[in-house]
Amino acid sequence: MAYRKLGRNTGQRRAMMRSITTALLKNGRIETTEPKAKELKSIAEKMITLGKRGDLHSRRIVAAYLMDEDVVKDLFDNISKKYSERPGGYTRIIKAGNRRGDAALMVIVELV
Repeated sequence: MAYRKLGRNTGQRRAMMRSITTALLKNGRIETTEPKAKELKSIAEKMITLGKRGDLHSRRIVAAYLMDEDVVKDLFDNISKKYSERPGGYTRIIKAGNRRGDAALMVIVELV
């Protein structure tokens, strides 16, 4: 799913994206670097769209990707209902300044 390499090999990149997608859906907002956030946005929006479909096939696809069963249940029961009238654009990226150690641009990704 990722189009940016993000300085990692394929397995590490997929695991990282699964982890931060799960964290975003669990907490509602996370802080990360801008390139990761841009990749996360497309993946999270696809997960929410699958949640809106609500069928068994969608649930299995989401359950295979996300790392926490409680987040899958919450996505299908609560989050997808919240966005039922919205045609897309479920996430927002807000710039938060540079990281102290390496001056990487940090952003806050949150569900709208």
